Amino acid sequence: MSLRNFLEEEDGVGVVEVLLILVVLIGLVIIFKKQITKLVNGIFDTITDRAGDI
Repeated sequence: MSLRNFLEEEDGVGVVEVLLILVVLIGLVIIFKKQITKLVNGIFDTITDRAGDI
């Protein structure tokens, strides 16, 4: 495989895109950790309260 073929190959582009998306998602989770935790706890509290009614 020559250097030119290596540079023109685009197989790794998909991997780079997936990694960038993961980095952005992890960053958002870190930034909004408190809000996400509060939301999830509220959802589970609601589920627990309503499960007792059934």
